[in-house]
Amino acid sequence: MHSSTTYSLSHPKYRADIDGLRAIAVLSVVVFHAAPNWMQGGFIGVDIFFVISGFLISTIIFNSLKAQSFSLLEFYARRVKRIFPALFIVLAACYAVGWYVLFADEFAHLGMHTSAGAFFVSNLALWSETGPLDKPASAKPLFHLWSLGIEEQFYIVWPALLVLAWKGRYNLLTLTLVFATASLAWNLQASVKQPATTFFSPQTRFWELLCGGLLAWASLHQHPAVAGLQSKLDRGIHRTLYRSEPMGDGLALANALALVGAALLAFGFLKIEPALGYPGKWAIVPVLGAVLIISAGPQAWFNRVVLSNRWAVWFGLISFPLYLWHSPLLSYAHIMEGGNPRADIRLGAVALSIVLAWLTYRLVERRVRFAKHRLVVPVLCALMGAIGALGWYTSSQNGFAFRLNSKVDLALLSQTIEPSNTRLSDGSCEKFLDFSIGPGAVCLANTSAPEVLFVGDSHAMSLNSAAVLGKVSIQSMLIGNHGCPPLMNHSVMDGKVNKGCNALPEEALKVLARFPTIQTVVLESRGPMYFSGSGYGIEGPNNYSIFALDGSAATQAQMFQQGYSQFVKALLLRQKKVVFVIGSPELGEEPRGCIVTRPVSLLNKTLSSCSQDKSKVDERQAVYRNLVENIQADNPGLQVYDPIDLFCDDAQCYGLRNGKLLYWDDDHISTWASELVLNDMRKQKLLP
Repeated sequence: MHSSTTYSLSHPKYRADIDGLRAIAVLSVVVFHAAPNWMQGGFIGVDIFFVISGFLISTIIFNSLKAQSFSLLEFYARRVKRIFPALFIVLAACYAVGWYVLFADEFAHLGMHTSAGAFFVSNLALWSETGPLDKPASAKPLFHLWSLGIEEQFYIVWPALLVLAWKGRYNLLTLTLVFATASLAWNLQASVKQPATTFFSPQTRFWELLCGGLLAWASLHQHPAVAGLQSKLDRGIHRTLYRSEPMGDGLALANALALVGAALLAFGFLKIEPALGYPGKWAIVPVLGAVLIISAGPQAWFNRVVLSNRWAVWFGLISFPLYLWHSPLLSYAHIMEGGNPRADIRLGAVALSIVLAWLTYRLVERRVRFAKHRLVVPVLCALMGAIGALGWYTSSQNGFAFRLNSKVDLALLSQTIEPSNTRLSDGSCEKFLDFSIGPGAVCLANTSAPEVLFVGDSHAMSLNSAAVLGKVSIQSMLIGNHGCPPLMNHSVMDGKVNKGCNALPEEALKVLARFPTIQTVVLESRGPMYFSGSGYGIEGPNNYSIFALDGSAATQAQMFQQGYSQFVKALLLRQKKVVFVIGSPELGEEPRGCIVTRPVSLLNKTLSSCSQDKSKVDERQAVYRNLVENIQADNPGLQVYDPIDLFCDDAQCYGLRNGKLLYWDDDHISTWASELVLNDMRKQKLLP
C-alpha cells in the first residue's frame, strides 16, 4: 500500500435510486411508529437500511483495497463526520427535553440510554433490559438507536477483518459468504427460542449487511458465466413479454428484478408483523427485496421513475436525521400524554421531525461532513464522549430527583417505584433452600421451612410481595413464570414462541415432594389475559394463546379450565390445601397519573380519579369467574378466595385508597394491596 499521506478512499458512483430506496426505508419506519395499524410491517425499513449500508460500505472497501488506497483511519474519520453531528444534536436535545419532562426514574433510564447511544451499544443495553419488567419501546425515546449500534459494530469489525484478509491474500468473497451464512444460520436457529437475542444481537443481524457486501462484490467482479446467464434471462423475459426482438441492453431483466424486489417489500410492509418471531426467516423478505432493487441498477423502470423522482431523493438525503428525530418526538408525545397520543399530535410530531431533519441536514450534516479542518474529528469525538459521560452520570445519580422538588410530591411519587425483588428471583431460594429452577422462572423464599407455596404468573408474584418483603409473617415460597398460568398438560404461545408454561406445575409438584413443610398451595394468574386475546384499559390485543400438549382441540377458555383443573386435582391428591385466588381487578391505567401530574404535558392534564365502574370489571371477569366455578365443581376440595371487596364497592373499583396506591402499574397490585389481601386471607383461615 502507499504511504498514509496518499490514502484516498474510493467511492461508488452516486445513484439517486439508492437515495429513493432510503426514503422508502425511513418513511416505512416513521409510519410504523406513528400509526402501526396503517403499516404493520413498516419496521422492516431498518433491514433495508442494513442492506444499503452493507452495499455502499463494502463497495468502498473492496474498491479501495484493490486500488491499494484503503486506510482504516480515514475510513473511521469519514464515519465520524457522517454520523456524529446529527446524533450528538439529537442526544443533546433528548436530554434537554427529558430534564423538564421526565420523572427521576425515567430520566435515569434516559441517561443510561444516552450513554449507550453515544458509545454505540444501544442494542446491547436494550438486550440486557429485555424481560418481564421491561418498559415498552414507546416509553424509551432512544430505543431506535439499537439499529445504529449494530451498524457501527459492523463498521468496526468488518473493515478491519477485510484488511487482515487482504493482507493475508485470502479470498474476500469466500470470507463474506462464510460470515453471512454463519450469521443467517444463527438468526434462524435463535429466532424461536431467543427472540430478544435474535433481534438485538449483532451476530444475528450482520448477515443483512453482508448481503449488501455480497452484492457489492458481485457488482465489482462479474464472472463471465454470470454475465452469460443474465443475458439469457434478459432475452427470455423480453421474448415472454414482447413480440419484438430483444435489445440486448439488459433492461428486461433489470425491470423484472426491481419489480419483484418492490413486490417483496410491499408484501413485507403489509403482512409481516413482530408476532411472527422477527427477524428469523421473515427478515429474508426485505433483505432479498432490497438486494434485487439495488442489483437492478439505476436504469430499471422502478428505480428510474419511482425511486429517482425528486421527492424520493429528497427524503433519502434527509433519511438519517429523520430516522434520528422521529422516534424521540413520538416517544415524548406518548410519555407526556400517558398513552398513545391523538392522531393530530402524532402527525405534528412527524411533521416536526421532517423539518428538524431537513435543518440538521442542511445546516449541520453537509457542512461538517465535507469540512477539511483537522480538528473536526477530534472535536466530534470529544462532544460524543461528553454527552455519553453526562448520560452515565445522570444514571448514576438516579435521574437528579431535585429537578422536580417544586413540581411533584416526591413522597407520593415514591409509591410508584416497585421493589426489584418481588417479581424477579433474588437468590433467596438458593440461600434458604439450596434450590433453583430453570432459566426464565422466578423463585422467591423467606424461610428455610416454607409453609405456603405460591404458584402462578407475575400476578402471583405481586400477591406474594408483602410476604417476601416481610410485611406479612407468612413462611412462604414462590415459583412462577411471567406470562405463565399454572396449566397442567398445557402451555402458552406468545406469538410464535412457546413459553413452556407446562413446566411450572411440574416444578411445583417436585417442590412439594422436596419440602414436606408446605401444606398450602396458593394459585393465581391474570386469568382473562390468556383466553380473551386482549389486555385491559390502556392495553391492546395480546399474542397469547393456550394449546394442549397432546394436540387436542378446544376453545381457549376450555383449555384454561382444563389445565387449571388437572393441576388442582394433582395437588389435592397430594393432600394439600389448595386456594385459588380470583385475580384482583385490573386497573387499566397508569397509576402514576392518579397521584401526580407530569411536570410538562402537551394537553392540560388533571389527576385521574383512579376508579372505574364496577360493571366494567364484572364484564371483564364474567367468563373467568364462570371458569373458576367450573374448576371448583371439578375439584370439590378446592377453596376459592375473592378479593373483590377490598378493591370495589357496589358501584366503583379503586386504584387509590387512603392516599395509597393499590397498584404498581395498570394491572399488578402494590405491596400495600398485597398486605391487605394476605391479611384478609389469614382472617378467613385460608393461610396459616
